[in-house]
Amino acid sequence: MDKVDYKKEWKELYKASAKKLSIVTVPPLQYLMIDGSGNPNNSIEFQNAVEALFSVSYTLKFMVKKTLEIDYGVMPLEGLWWSDDMNNFSSENKENWKWTLMIMQPKYITSALLTTAIEKVRQDKGLSVLDKIRFNTYDEGMAAQVLHIGPFSEEGPTVERLHTFITDNGYQMNGTHHEIYLSDTRRGDPKNWKTIIRQPIVLGRGD
Repeated sequence: MDKVDYKKEWKELYKASAKKLSIVTVPPLQYLMIDGSGNPNNSIEFQNAVEALFSVSYTLKFMVKKTLEIDYGVMPLEGLWWSDDMNNFSSENKENWKWTLMIMQPKYITSALLTTAIEKVRQDKGLSVLDKIRFNTYDEGMAAQVLHIGPFSEEGPTVERLHTFITDNGYQMNGTHHEIYLSDTRRGDPKNWKTIIRQPIVLGRGD
């Protein structure tokens, strides 16, 4: 049986440094996605979306292992975050946040496999949020990223450092704030949580 470690295969995308900021080029990748809004700290919708994405992703993993004899690790949860008014996008105003939660899927996951997996999860857990899952390609392109170590509430200085790095190197932000959650937040001390902070960029116009 073939075994694949996509975090190693895409090492530059899923292994960042807390000390050294970097620029990566993210190719088009396919994801399971669920869109939502509101404060993630007290949103049942958010919690249900996380459960649904992982449940379907693990079901797909076991289906592939059985039918294609390929074993792979389920990829980490990722989140795109924004607000309709980005001037109002701050940790003090989480009720206005909008988000897309997503988990990257291997190339051999098809819409047909996904439909079967969703029905399996529906029978087992009956999650209504399963109807919100979409299967899309996300083409992020060039981006700057850095590793944040610690609780989400302390990301501010890391984000500011990333934004400064972008402008100091002649780039402009272009796209949605992106986070990749490498730690299981149900376990361990929040001070040790690891999150990749990523921001899509383009070369500055040189004005």
